[in-house]
Amino acid sequence: MLDSLSNSLKDAVKKLAGKAVVDRAAVDELVRDLQRALIQADVNVKLVMGLSQSIKKRALEEELPKGMGVRDHVLRIVYQELVSLMGPEAEVSLKPQTILMAGLQGSGKTTTTAKLCRYFQRKGLKVGAICCDNFRPGAFTQLQTLCQRINVPIYGDPKEKDALRIVKNGLTALRDVEVIIVDTAGRHALEDDLIEEIMQINAIVKPSHRWLVIDAALGQAARDQARRFHEAIGIDGVVITKMDGTAKGGGALSAVAETNSSIVFIGSGETIDDLERFEPNGFISRMLGMGDLKALVERAEDVMEGGDLDVNAMLKGKFTLKDMYKQLEALNKMGPLKQVLSMLPLGGMNVPNEVYDVTSVKMERYRIMMDSMTDDEMDDPSLLGTSRIHRIAMGSGSSVDDVRELIKYYKMMQRALKGFKGGGRFSMNRMMKQFGGGDKLV
Repeated sequence: MLDSLSNSLKDAVKKLAGKAVVDRAAVDELVRDLQRALIQADVNVKLVMGLSQSIKKRALEEELPKGMGVRDHVLRIVYQELVSLMGPEAEVSLKPQTILMAGLQGSGKTTTTAKLCRYFQRKGLKVGAICCDNFRPGAFTQLQTLCQRINVPIYGDPKEKDALRIVKNGLTALRDVEVIIVDTAGRHALEDDLIEEIMQINAIVKPSHRWLVIDAALGQAARDQARRFHEAIGIDGVVITKMDGTAKGGGALSAVAETNSSIVFIGSGETIDDLERFEPNGFISRMLGMGDLKALVERAEDVMEGGDLDVNAMLKGKFTLKDMYKQLEALNKMGPLKQVLSMLPLGGMNVPNEVYDVTSVKMERYRIMMDSMTDDEMDDPSLLGTSRIHRIAMGSGSSVDDVRELIKYYKMMQRALKGFKGGGRFSMNRMMKQFGGGDKLV
């Protein structure tokens, strides 16, 4: 969804990096590029102008840190100001707690409740869900189906019209679990009875957190929702859903930040595992093409046992077909390849779309073809000449074109990952080490 904004930000940064002299004119041009990119992404104009003035003032007036050039100093300021625009980082503790979910109908609240159950479950906690949405038909069935897939207990009663009674009974029924997530009813609009009901539920639950679920497509209208719910129950975190859609999304991100609420998670897909912790440092780092290695390692640790995913090999951009075989299997468990690669410090490099186009069906075909290769061929793909390709095709029940497609994909992946070696006059890795972001960068 934010590909366009990310590409525009990367282009602005690369343009500045390519200038021989970074003077007032160069800073003015950078600020104009940033303004254009952010406004096109639906970020509030007032916020954009405030950010622009801050960048310009700091870039022209701040004293250079010791050992840092003007160019890196300006880029560091851009990074820091964009992080500040996203608001403070929300705390997510891995301890017994109760989380109250709020939001309008259609925001993705019920699906997000199940995704949160999965998140805490994978962190080793006993989780349970309460469905007190007695307004939308099918809400309980939807949450029940999602929770049953991951063996998470759920309490609800579709026949009961009193949401407060459901909550009280649910808290009793789930007293043995460590994390309880309460899915409340939504409405088509911010109606008084919705606000009154959630205030009463909040008084009964006394939750550790009150999180608001907002559809990314809302844009700047998200500000009014966040403010109204915050006034009612004291929202201390926001989950933005449908970030994989076509909406610009910048409006929702900045509008939430403007209410002083913290973004806790981002929903970026339809599966129950497509929920990502939001960290402003890592998010902006990825938007600028710097990657987010901390998030990548955390995701790898969540899904892998035995260390099958060799992150160091990926960063070196140097691997054989045998390595790719293992890595594709690991990446398939980690989520969409595009999301995973966005966490790597590509430095603004454009990765061919074909690299992302690896479905589970294709991966199975690739696996069968690689099973027909010798160890020498897997270790040294340069051995794969015409006669060997024909032999592999016959042995795997594939066509010659299929085998050539596999080899082509391998070479594209190899070329893309070689970008990590980087260097040159403009090195994102070098710059990130100077940004003061600690382990949240590189």
